[in-house]
This record gives sequence, structure tokens and C-alpha cells, in this order.
Amino acid sequence: MTQSGFIVVIDLGTSKITGVIGRKNDNGVISILHHVTLPSEDSIRRGAIYNIGKAGSIVSKLVKMLEHKMDASIGKVFVSLGGRSLYTTLLREEMTLAAENGIVTNEIIDKLNASAKNYQPDLKSNYDIADVEYFLDDKSEKSPIGVASENIKAIFRIVVGRPNLITNIQKVIEKTNVEIADYIISSTAAADIVLTDEEKDLGCAFVDFGAGTTDVVVYKGGILRHMVTIPFGGKNITRDITELNFVESDAEQYKVKFGKAKESNEGFTFSSPFSSKPDIDLVELNKVIVLRLDEITANIKEQIQLSEYGDELGAGIVITGGASQLKNLDLYLSQKLGMPVRKATARKTFVNNAPELVSSPSMSSLLGMLLKANENCEYIPPKVIVVEEEHEEATEDTETTRSTTKGNRGWGGIFGKDPKEKKSKNDSTPNKTPDKKGKLGDAMKDMFIGFFDDSEDDR
Repeated sequence: MTQSGFIVVIDLGTSKITGVIGRKNDNGVISILHHVTLPSEDSIRRGAIYNIGKAGSIVSKLVKMLEHKMDASIGKVFVSLGGRSLYTTLLREEMTLAAENGIVTNEIIDKLNASAKNYQPDLKSNYDIADVEYFLDDKSEKSPIGVASENIKAIFRIVVGRPNLITNIQKVIEKTNVEIADYIISSTAAADIVLTDEEKDLGCAFVDFGAGTTDVVVYKGGILRHMVTIPFGGKNITRDITELNFVESDAEQYKVKFGKAKESNEGFTFSSPFSSKPDIDLVELNKVIVLRLDEITANIKEQIQLSEYGDELGAGIVITGGASQLKNLDLYLSQKLGMPVRKATARKTFVNNAPELVSSPSMSSLLGMLLKANENCEYIPPKVIVVEEEHEEATEDTETTRSTTKGNRGWGGIFGKDPKEKKSKNDSTPNKTPDKKGKLGDAMKDMFIGFFDDSEDDR
């Protein structure tokens, strides 16, 4: 990518919608140029679009703010794909290789991958191939191309979900006048920028605690084995706290400032600085938090066991996401799940600036999307095509006109005169008077061109 281009990613989160503009060098290291965060205003629930109109207005505003910061036009964006209905399913494809030429080729791998991409599950949509494992004559092989074998089997982990996930996102992005470059699964993007190769190889459960959902991704032997989205997150804890007679905004602040992922035996009441608001009983506050955490953790444990690798996770649990910042959450999970727990953010080796974003667990998905995105998102206006036409007149002079092609972002008109264009000799020679017919034709043409010159940019 040239230095004039840039990548734009938008993370559609339950509590906030964030957009980031960045560039990547030849080594894949990211430089953050600008970012904007706006509240979702309940337009997204449990990771999926709920109010299309409101979400569209927010994203449209966000895109304009990014363009203003960048002083450039955005032509396309990469968009996060999440939601409680997402999970991985297994697809097995097998081929018998010809005895006289039993060697795995690129064409064979492409054919297997095409079968996985075209796979259509019942009542679900195929959104991505999360990972694949190859077996040659029933032996695992990470690099099968060029290896001799009689039989090849591929086991794909395919991300599936409700069909309307993408349909609703498309309706939202349509309101911004930009295109969708691609969809990126937010949970696997976060895992790629947070986890080390050693953790994926030893085996770990990556848990991304969001506001509306909690993503669980299990790795072993460097391969993604299981992924699922649990429909509970930090916002559920906040709403439970509102039952203690708090409005939601206050409940969120109290959770962040005083909440702990363990019950406290010490009786302590925090006096609210506002006379109109009730005091905070920290014992009750933490009891409410732990009750909801018990439910979320039980789901996490169940999904780890369903992966069939629960006893082989040498690297334990790695947590990230905005809701992972709850105090003592790592200690709580370690006790409940019986494994070591590491709090993590994006690895600094992938981002060479913006330490405030890198150190924030809530930005892991967004930065992971930048890592996976690989297409220039800057809007490139269509080229101006100059067409020269010769007109036979009494003076045998020529006149040059211009035409343009209207692009996706809109142009001032179909035909537009260049303001710097020189006048023709007919205009600059008063002594030579064309006949009435030519004069009338020129007048009509000038009026036609002027009509499009005055039209406004419809971008």
C-alpha cells in the first residue's frame, strides 16, 4: 500500500461504535492515524444490529468525523461481524489422489477450500473459514502441498450464524455512502493480535468479555478448535446493579469504580456525593456482580468442555475486552476454572504508536481487525476523460470540450467546463460574426453546459 492510502475499520459494539484509520508497513506493523468512538445508544444488542435507523445515523456521523480528521474521503470500510448466534461448526472434506500422481498440489487444496466456502448449513449462513486441519493418510500435516499421499482429508472450522447479521449491517452502511470492503469476525481478530503462537500451540481458551456478549475461542496445536458467542456480557452486570435502585449510568460507574469479582465480607457503605441518590452498599454490589459472573463463567466452562480440549490447555485462560477490566476478575476465573488466567491487550509488536489504544482491552478487536484488513480504503475519484471534437466553422477553428464520468461518491455534473480553459478564437475575435444558425447553436450549448456547472456535489 502506498503512503497516500489507508485502512478503515469499524467495530459495531453493543455499548460503543468505534472507527479507526491506520496504515501498515511492509512488515505488517500498524500505525494508527485517527480514531473516533461514539455511544451505540442501544442500537446494537448482544453484538447484533437492533435499530437499523439509529445505528446508520451513528455510523454515518462517525465516517464524516474520520474524514474530517483525515482530510480525505473514505471509499470503503471493513466492518466487524459478531453476535450471539455465531459459532463454529465442523466440515469434513476428503479426496483420494490418483495412484500414479499421488502428490498434494495447490489445485487440490484450492478445490477443498472452494467446497468449504460454498458450504451452506441449514437455516444459517456461512460467514468465514476460521481454520483448517489437513490429514494425509490419517496423519496430521500442517503443510500438505508437495507431500505424497494416497488420501487427503481436510477438517474445516466454519463460522456460521443467523442470515440477517450481514443483511442488517449492509442496511446500516448503505446510509454512509461508502462500500463494505469485507466483514471480519471480531472474536478471531482479537485473538490473532492478543495471543502468542506459543499460547495457541500449547492450548488456551481466549475469552473476550464485551458489553453484550462474551466470546470464547479455544486453540490447541496452533489451530482454532472451537468458537462460540455467549449472549451475556458486562452490560448484563450493569443492569443487575440497577435493581439496587440505581439508574443505568450510575450503575455502570459504580461497577467500574467499586465493583470486584468476589464477595466482600467487610460491611461497608459508600455515601453518594449526590444527596438525591441512594448510598452504595458494597457488600450487596459485589454480591450482584458475582451472581451474574457465576452464570457467565458456567457458560464459559461448558464451552471449554464442549471443545473436547478442556484438559489440554497448557497456556490456561487469556482474557481481554472492555468488561475484563473488572477488579479481581482474573483471580475469580482462575479459582472457578482451575487454570491460570492472563489479562491481555494487543501485542505492542504489531502497533508502533497510540499506546493508549494498545493498552486498552476494549480495543483488542478493533486493532485485530486492522491486522487482518489488507485493502486501501481511500476514495479515489474517477479520472477526467478529455475528449477533443473538431467543428467545421467559417473560421475553421476548433473548440475543446470536457466530459467526466460520475463516480460512486458523486461529481458536480456529467459535463463540466474547466474554469481555466481558454476561450476559443470565435470568443476573442469580435470582427468575425458567425451566421445566425451557428450563433443560436453556440448559445444553446453554453446554456446546457452552464446548467450542469451549477449543480451541487451530491456526495
